[in-house]
Amino acid sequence: MTLDDLRIFAAVCHAGSLSAVARDLSCTQSAVSQHVKRLERELGISLIERHSRGVVPTQAGHLLHAAVADGLGGIDHALRRIEELARGEGGSVRITTGATSVRHFMSAAVVDFHRRFPQASLEFQTETSSRSCYDALAAGRVDLAWITLGPPVHGIERRMVVELPWALAVAAGDPLAARPFIAPADLQDTRLIGLPENSISRSQLDSWLAESGIRPVFDTSVADWDTAILLAELGLGHAVVPALPDWRGPGHPHLRLVPIPALPVLTAGWAVRRWDTLSPLARAFADTVAEHCGQQPAGSGPTPCVP
Repeated sequence: MTLDDLRIFAAVCHAGSLSAVARDLSCTQSAVSQHVKRLERELGISLIERHSRGVVPTQAGHLLHAAVADGLGGIDHALRRIEELARGEGGSVRITTGATSVRHFMSAAVVDFHRRFPQASLEFQTETSSRSCYDALAAGRVDLAWITLGPPVHGIERRMVVELPWALAVAAGDPLAARPFIAPADLQDTRLIGLPENSISRSQLDSWLAESGIRPVFDTSVADWDTAILLAELGLGHAVVPALPDWRGPGHPHLRLVPIPALPVLTAGWAVRRWDTLSPLARAFADTVAEHCGQQPAGSGPTPCVP
């Protein structure tokens, strides 16, 4: 078996489709299938099952995919480190995160990083969930993942950078806008704009509200925090969201973010495969983001936490 066989097998497991991998690699579906068949011949067992909607790993396929994802990720990471050592400060840093995280947490850090390392490049890859970010890390496709922190994940090291207090986003003319704070009981039977159901922020919010005996009604679903806040600003509903600093101040006169101090804060920060093998450039970018998050004005939203 070859590294290409293993890489393509891992890609097939991740995509769940031979044709999708063929499109990504600009080759034929038959060529992709031959890589998988070569592994199956050598191992003497089927690795994938074909279904009407694509392919799924067999039990043996799951075992191999788990080992391949970990092993190839380490090899790819080592090769990138070697390349960066040869290029000095002219390497690249690959970051995966949600669609709006760069705006809220990294914009100033990106400018600062480029000033300090003008020959380095930053490559941002957008994912729709923290689980997808973890998968990208495990596969070696990225160096850093900025995520909302949830339960620990095997093989991933994490560092908390910011705390995100919860707030109720409402239009300025809403009766709740004048409240100094919102109690969980105020949310009972309230119709809310729902955060993405597959997100850590939504699962933590649901869990905390359930523990308080609160059952709000989620009648609208959005893909990210910014959309939820925008709909609330337009008077189309209420949204329980992290109190992001970019939404405060004179730029949004029709919006109020009313604190919900009884809800435990969200935490966000970096996830990596291993901090001790991270490239100097990637570590510098992670530290730069943490430094700028720590410079948020008091009361503006995220509170710095020492990694």
